[in-house]
Amino acid sequence: MIDVKDTLLFRFASYFLREVKSFLETLGNIGKDFTRVLFYILRLRINFKAAIEQSSRFAVDSLPITLTIVGMTSIIISMQIAPELAKQGAENYIGMLSALVMIRELAAIMAGFAIISMIGSSFASELASMAVSEQISAMRVLRVDPIEYLIVPRFLAGVIMMPVVFILASFVGLLCAGYVSNWTAGLSMLNYIDSLWRGLYVRDILIAMLKSAFFGGTIALISCSSGYSTRGGAKEVGTSTTRAVVWSFLAIAIWDYIFAAMFYL
Repeated sequence: MIDVKDTLLFRFASYFLREVKSFLETLGNIGKDFTRVLFYILRLRINFKAAIEQSSRFAVDSLPITLTIVGMTSIIISMQIAPELAKQGAENYIGMLSALVMIRELAAIMAGFAIISMIGSSFASELASMAVSEQISAMRVLRVDPIEYLIVPRFLAGVIMMPVVFILASFVGLLCAGYVSNWTAGLSMLNYIDSLWRGLYVRDILIAMLKSAFFGGTIALISCSSGYSTRGGAKEVGTSTTRAVVWSFLAIAIWDYIFAAMFYL
């Protein structure tokens, strides 16, 4: 007689239920931690020294890889688009198209992905290691709230510094696109800048900066919450870090869709 627990359908159902349970628990932990973070921020219970340290880590430490990724992506796209536009006699639209693509989507998204990979995973693994080694429990014994001491500074760093990273990434991306356009399509930098100004709108920049702030806060919150709620040993540290990265990527995509639907639909 076949045991029901050995069937493929039962295993699939069990796996699906475990994943749903994990999803709901993670979502609940993120919501609970976000509420407490807002509570401390609104009451101005902020460790400004820690916030400045985390801001330097969030922006300065991640800047080389972020600018490299955004710059290379801009170069690759321009290498494909600029010659095709030149063939159609639309050289004057290269800068305009570069500005629209870079400001509205590319700079914020690629910068977010780079920061998730480098800073978000670091936040998650750091807090997860503290949780499994009972350092967070020791903080509670000493009457130090881990949310206030660990998560609030990182959350503020993400919200404040992500727009700064976006501005720098956009500048580098547009500069790379200009040089590639000059190389592949023969477009002079003067004409590129003139076309660029025609496609560069203050509204787009402000929307992208607001979106970047949401990106930064979301990355920091999900990463810290995943690490903070870790229980177990070394294996769970890796699981929490992976979960933080995956959830952050998904959240960035959702936020990007929401902003696109709100402002450009």
